[in-house]
Amino acid sequence: MEKKTYIPAAYLRERGIPVSFYIAEALIFMVIAALYGYEGVFANMTYALEIVAFFGGCYLVWDYGRYRGKYKELQRLLAAEERADGLPQTSSATEQAYQRIITAQEEEKKALVTQLDERQQNMADYYTMWTHQIKIPLSAMDLLLQNADKNAEGSGEEQTIKQLREEVFKTGQYVDMALHYARMENISADLSFARLDVGELVKGALKKYWILFSGAGIGLKLEECHAQVVTDGKWFSFVIEQVLSNALKYTKEGAISIYGADESGCRAEEGCSYLVIEDTGIGIEESDLPRIFERGFTGYNGRLGNKATGIGLYLCRQIMDRLGLPIRVESRRGEGTKVFLGTSQEEVLTKM
Repeated sequence: MEKKTYIPAAYLRERGIPVSFYIAEALIFMVIAALYGYEGVFANMTYALEIVAFFGGCYLVWDYGRYRGKYKELQRLLAAEERADGLPQTSSATEQAYQRIITAQEEEKKALVTQLDERQQNMADYYTMWTHQIKIPLSAMDLLLQNADKNAEGSGEEQTIKQLREEVFKTGQYVDMALHYARMENISADLSFARLDVGELVKGALKKYWILFSGAGIGLKLEECHAQVVTDGKWFSFVIEQVLSNALKYTKEGAISIYGADESGCRAEEGCSYLVIEDTGIGIEESDLPRIFERGFTGYNGRLGNKATGIGLYLCRQIMDRLGLPIRVESRRGEGTKVFLGTSQEEVLTKM
């Protein structure tokens, strides 16, 4: 915590030496006059010293006002984090030297920040280019495996090819995650809001993930969710896909349920405030719940199966915050997980 500075005390500390020197000089003159016994000189000297003290006091009042104004201006600049070119004008050679030092350091800092921004942008551009390029061979591999799957129907290789297709699909999803992560810093420039049907967004995600559902051996319970949400379809769909991916990853038996819910979390088909994706998987430790949206946090489940990256839910929270929509998770270990994705139009519109 920054210690509060009292301006009068600071002024006296800085001006204390010359004022003390003036008082000492006056006392020396008066002592010498008294010792030598100059007739009339003592009285005249006292009068002269009084006049000098009056003008000196006026000067100190003026100097203190200037000092206080300069100090207030510096405090304002410090609070506003303004640049060095906003420093108050000064005639002091020492203060001018300090200002030149500050300006030089600011220019150096600016150059370093610019250099760092360029490096980060170059890295983001590289990752974006790489993710787009890697999708081409992945798509080609998927097409080849689809053809091989058709030709291998009824043979012993059918299951192996199906598993290969699933792994290729998962690789593609990790590539998409890397692409969205690289774009997070500039997400505002990529957003395009529109009024969309939540049910259609869910069906699009399920169609994309159907290859994993067919191989997972778990059920799917899809209920109607009649809700319109003002959002960016691409980014909101990515969040749905990430939640589905987590549900599939940590659910070995049972089913994944998708339905609408009201503000209290109860099922609702009309006017849904939330889209709920619920699984019957291993759940989340209660102690881990407050930290599941932190970047890199994997928790007990991540250490147990070594599957988590700590990026998926972090991205979901960051994206939902940018979209102006809430996201929350309810879970108990061994009892499954519920993820609530907000669809409230009013909340979105007030944040746009």
